[in-house]
Amino acid sequence: MRLSGNKEEPSKARDGHQLTRDHDEEATLRQLLMSLQKQVTVMSINLNSKLDELQRSDRQLETTVALSEIRSQLQELTKSVESCQSEVSEVKRDMVAIKQELDTVQQVKEEIEELREYVDRLEEQTHRRKLRLLEQGLTFFLSYTILASMLGMLQFGYNTGVINAPENNIEKFMQDVYRYRNNKDLHLDSAKLMYSFAVSIFAIGGMIGGFIGGMVANKFGRKGGLLMNNILGIGGAVLMGFAKVAHSYEMLFFGRFIIGVNCGLNTSLVPMYISEIAPLNLRGGLGTVNQLAVTVGLLISQVLGIDEILGTDDGWPVLLGLAICPAILQLILLPICPESPRYLLITKQWEEEARKALRRLRASNQVEEDIEEMRAEQRAQQSESTISISELICSPTLRAPLIISVVMQLSQQLSGINAVFYYSTGLFVTSGLSEETAKDMTIGIGAIMVIMTLVTIPLMDRMGRRTLHLYGLGGMFIFSIFITISFLIKEMIDWMSYLSVVSTLMFVVFFALGPGSIPWLITAELFSQGPRPTAMSIAVLVNWLANFLVGIGFPTMQASLENYTFLPFSVLLAGFWIFTYKRVPETKNKTFEEILVLFRNNNGSQGEGEGFPRARWNFPRDQATHLSPAY
Repeated sequence: MRLSGNKEEPSKARDGHQLTRDHDEEATLRQLLMSLQKQVTVMSINLNSKLDELQRSDRQLETTVALSEIRSQLQELTKSVESCQSEVSEVKRDMVAIKQELDTVQQVKEEIEELREYVDRLEEQTHRRKLRLLEQGLTFFLSYTILASMLGMLQFGYNTGVINAPENNIEKFMQDVYRYRNNKDLHLDSAKLMYSFAVSIFAIGGMIGGFIGGMVANKFGRKGGLLMNNILGIGGAVLMGFAKVAHSYEMLFFGRFIIGVNCGLNTSLVPMYISEIAPLNLRGGLGTVNQLAVTVGLLISQVLGIDEILGTDDGWPVLLGLAICPAILQLILLPICPESPRYLLITKQWEEEARKALRRLRASNQVEEDIEEMRAEQRAQQSESTISISELICSPTLRAPLIISVVMQLSQQLSGINAVFYYSTGLFVTSGLSEETAKDMTIGIGAIMVIMTLVTIPLMDRMGRRTLHLYGLGGMFIFSIFITISFLIKEMIDWMSYLSVVSTLMFVVFFALGPGSIPWLITAELFSQGPRPTAMSIAVLVNWLANFLVGIGFPTMQASLENYTFLPFSVLLAGFWIFTYKRVPETKNKTFEEILVLFRNNNGSQGEGEGFPRARWNFPRDQATHLSPAY
């Protein structure tokens, strides 16, 4: 960005105005002097004439009168001379002030020229630094670190999908335990309600874990928080795995809650960690790895949940208990990974540690570009280095990105995708498929999610976040309408059950294209280091709250609306598409401080296309002489 050249015009106009004033003052002084000269000449002539009369007159009275007149004229002349001297002095003072103003204007012009040269040099340096950042590639150790951290999101995906396939087995277990304790049968509706509670309490734990994620990230670091979180993962898996042996569905509920807290922390910490260690040009693709891990976890849980493997009365506790594996594996792999360099430099002020971490991640000693980018981000958000939830909500600059983040999270959860994840088997049975085929289609959903997420990784940094999210929401809207149509006429036309399956699978395809991964990624991108953990906590809390509402409310909604079950999701998808088109910015290839400054300069106002109006250079008066790259 360059300071506009026409800023010289006001200074030139001001110089011309001062010169005109100078010329006018000189002309006034010249006229005053000429007037004084004329008065002196007239007085001199009058005086001479009076003296001549005195010489010709012998009368004393006339002499006295003449002398009085002469004295009066001399007094008037003296007053005129004094007045003229006063005006001349005033004009001289004005001319001195004008000269000082001209000197000041000249000095300001010189400072503006120096400032323009400085900004040009700064712009060039920033551009070169960004180009070097865009040239960074994927190294072995960076890949290893991302693999180790994404196990947390795999844990989230596994525990989201693992409860789906063994639904009937878990309901039977609850009936058996109830009969064993009370010597009477538990009604099937009550068993289904308890099963829904087991599904939903996972989301309650996720809300708590997501909400405290920012605090954990700030206190223990991104890597440190992930390591500590695995204790919860192991504990929750053990409780679920031994629930049947202990004849306690309370252990199952508590285990689901604990593993929910674990997954909530993972959904806050993992995207934050990956976004902070990823190079600028790979941030979008590597951010999509979060969703890839989720989909892989879903697929693994669906495959293991089939009747031939662990989807049996004896196998389902093992199926749930296998959640211990990602936690143990991460405890083994993650300790040799570095802490987030951004956390080390900006939050902890440990520059040398940040350099060491960057050298390992980039496999290079040339890390000055990354360090300078972090410093720029630090300078850009120094006033918000520590920020509370209330300060984040009340900040005019941060309110717009916070609203965008919250709506993006809602667009993911209220799209109807969790209704598919949690209840896909029952959904396919309702559409007319056999239970065996329905379970196979559920596995197909997981496989499609994995494939489409792999397709999305290179598209994320090529097409951009906003574009992919619009495509995803639009496709989901269209196929949610098709799902409703297929439900309505499935009894009249036999093959409509297959249209329902195809529509559901395409619904998942478009979810994976955009809404599946972008909300996690863009929330971490829209905020700088200071408010980022707090913003992630709020966004993840909203995500899990919506997750809980869908999980607990979908069976009731399905019973009430029957064939129109997906119609509310269609309306919501249309609203989310409009919001994304109008308000969501494009963050592709933008540094964190660029995004922050654009929101700050425009007070969060967004436009279409790139999402940001052209940034303006607004220099605070007390900062104009010591600019940082953030400005």
